[in-house]
Amino acid sequence: MASNGNERERVIVVLSLSGGNDGLNTLIPYNNPTYYDYRNTLGISEDQVIRINDEVGFHPSMTELKGIYDQGNMAVIQGVGYPNPSRSHFRSMDIWHTCEPDTIGSEGWLGRTIRDLDPNHENVLTGVNFGRGLPRALAAPGVPVASVGNLATYGLLTGIPGEEERSQALDIFSRMYSPAIGSGPIMDYIWETGRSALKGADILKVAPEMYSSSVEYGNYPIAQGMRGIAQVHFADLGTRILYTTSPYNSFDTHANQAGDHARLWRQVSETVSDFYEDLKEHHRGDEVLLFMFSEFGRRARDNGGGTDHGTGGVCWVMGDHVKGGLYGQYPSLKEGDLEDGGDLLHTVDFRSVYATMLEKWLGMDSKPIVGGTFEQLDFLN
Repeated sequence: MASNGNERERVIVVLSLSGGNDGLNTLIPYNNPTYYDYRNTLGISEDQVIRINDEVGFHPSMTELKGIYDQGNMAVIQGVGYPNPSRSHFRSMDIWHTCEPDTIGSEGWLGRTIRDLDPNHENVLTGVNFGRGLPRALAAPGVPVASVGNLATYGLLTGIPGEEERSQALDIFSRMYSPAIGSGPIMDYIWETGRSALKGADILKVAPEMYSSSVEYGNYPIAQGMRGIAQVHFADLGTRILYTTSPYNSFDTHANQAGDHARLWRQVSETVSDFYEDLKEHHRGDEVLLFMFSEFGRRARDNGGGTDHGTGGVCWVMGDHVKGGLYGQYPSLKEGDLEDGGDLLHTVDFRSVYATMLEKWLGMDSKPIVGGTFEQLDFLN
C-alpha cells in the first residue's frame, strides 16, 4: 500500500456534481469561434474567461479554483466519458459508480476499494458519505459505510442511552420484519448493518468535538458536506474514503443556466478553497486527494436558456501530490466530429482516472475494481 512518508494513510475525497455539469461553460474554449456559434445565448465572453492558456479558461465564478490551479495542485482532465454514452442521469451515474457500462452493476467502485482496504471489516468508518442516502459508488455487499446527514445528530436509535439497550431495540426491530422477509442471510445483513451503524455513530460523535478551525465554510449543502469531511478526517478515525454530493441534480441546467451555473460554481470554488485552507491549517494536505466529477457534460449547442444532456465532460483531481495542468484532449467542436448530432466525443475514459488514483495514490491493483486495464494518466507525483 502506498505511503506518504508519515504514519497517516492516504485518503480519497470525492465531490460529486449531481445533474450533469456543462463542461463547455466550465472549461471554456474561448479562442474557438465555433464555441460562440454554438452558444448564442450562453457563451461566456472572452474578456470574462479566467484564462489558463491561449486556448481555454475557467468560468468567471471559479476564481478560487484558478488559485489552486496556479499553485500547481490541480489536474484538469478534458473530454472525460465512456463508450456508448447514456444521457440518463440514473444510468450514466450508475456507470460512473459501478464501472460497468454494459450491464447493471451490483457493486460500487469505492465499495470494492473499501473492501480491499479493510477486508476484515475492522473499521466501520473506512468509508463515510455526507448526504442523503448512500451513493452506489460506495455500496457493496458486506461493506459497512456510514452515511451522514448531520454529523452532530448522526446515529441510529441515538435517543436510547447505552449500547446494550440500543442493541436490544435493534433486535426487536429486526424481528418485527422477520415474518415478511424471512430469516437467514437477509436478517443477518439487517442485523450487521444496524450494528455497524450503531458503532459508527458512537465513534463519529467525537469528530465535531475535536474540530477547531479558523476557516468559515459557507452555509450551503456543498460547503457543509466538505466541512463534515474535514471534521472526520482530522479526527483520525481511520477513514480512507470520504464522499459528498451537491444537491440532487443541481447541475441539471436545462433552463436559467446563466445565473444558476455561476452561483453553483461560486459555491464549489469557495468550498474547495476553504477545504484546502482547512487542510493547510491542520498540516494535513499531504495525505488527501480530492476528486471532483459529474455524470456527463451538456450538448454543444445551448437551447436558448440552458443546455440539454450531453456526453463528454471534464473532471478534476486536486492535492499536494498532483502534477497540475491539463490532461487529455479537448473534444473537437467541428460539426462532423460531434456525436449523435450534437454531443462532444469523449477522449479519456473515466476508468483511466480511477485506475490512476487507485494505482498511484492508494497503491492498489485497479483491474478488479474498475473492470479491466485502462491507460493511466500522469497527474500524480
